[in-house]
Amino acid sequence: MTTARHDITTIAFIGFGEAARAIGKGLQSEDGSLLLRAYDIKTDREMTAPSMRADYAAAGVAGAESAAEAVAGADIVFSTVTADQAGAAAETVAAAKLNGALFLDCNSCAPEVKRASAARIDAAGGRYVDVAVMAPVHPRLHRTPCLLSGDHAQDAGAAMRALGMDVQLAEGPVGAASTRKMVRSIMIKGLEALTVECMLAARKAGIEDDILASLESSFPGFGWAERAPYMLERVMTHGIRRAAEMREVARTVEDLGLAAPMAKATVMLQQEIGELGLDAEEIGAADLAALTDAIMAGLARRRA
Repeated sequence: MTTARHDITTIAFIGFGEAARAIGKGLQSEDGSLLLRAYDIKTDREMTAPSMRADYAAAGVAGAESAAEAVAGADIVFSTVTADQAGAAAETVAAAKLNGALFLDCNSCAPEVKRASAARIDAAGGRYVDVAVMAPVHPRLHRTPCLLSGDHAQDAGAAMRALGMDVQLAEGPVGAASTRKMVRSIMIKGLEALTVECMLAARKAGIEDDILASLESSFPGFGWAERAPYMLERVMTHGIRRAAEMREVARTVEDLGLAAPMAKATVMLQQEIGELGLDAEEIGAADLAALTDAIMAGLARRRA
């Protein structure tokens, strides 16, 4: 069973955070006739429901009051929740009528979690696809590179390309794409954590300019002066979500029969900085000194 462009009229998002909003914005720019629906568990909570519904309206998508309502009649379902909620999201969607819909699991979770989700979705009449989003969703939006794997990857690839998306197939069953994403994250999220610790120590010692110059000398062309504040901003803004992903990375590494000391250490730092709740944009997202000072002040308050 394949899905051609003219067959795609309705797309649903389960979870409506940064990734879903970016993909949805890109898809709308590609074809304004698409009907986009979204459901996020934040609409179930009195405190967060108004802001979530405002996000739906601002994005021009139809907000749903349940996962079942969101996926009803959908041709494609994007699952874009936090890593720790991926299995629960698949279970909830599996209780609905899927009628052959492609279920694109874009969440950063361990292959074993994705295999369990695939069994649920396929048994419910959906077509599960393991999707690994391989770069930040900004600025490329729906054109952010993705890897696909699983029995329905080829059909999904055709449908996604028809929507203007940038996809490649990772040969193998469900888990082949996510394994690549998880292993890559050891470096990507770990580098962020190392940069935070390095820059905090450098700021405390008053030698940040020397450290940045030395790093640039060792890794010419990397652009440490620009990348360092960017990486701090990412951890400040998304540390809690990144920590959830890195728990899945650690699980992946352990499932491969290896210890995961770096992944576990990255969890701790990402979680700690994320929980400070600092607004990097308000502080100055490109101001390394201001960012490091804000993090140190936040850590001091918390540890006091």
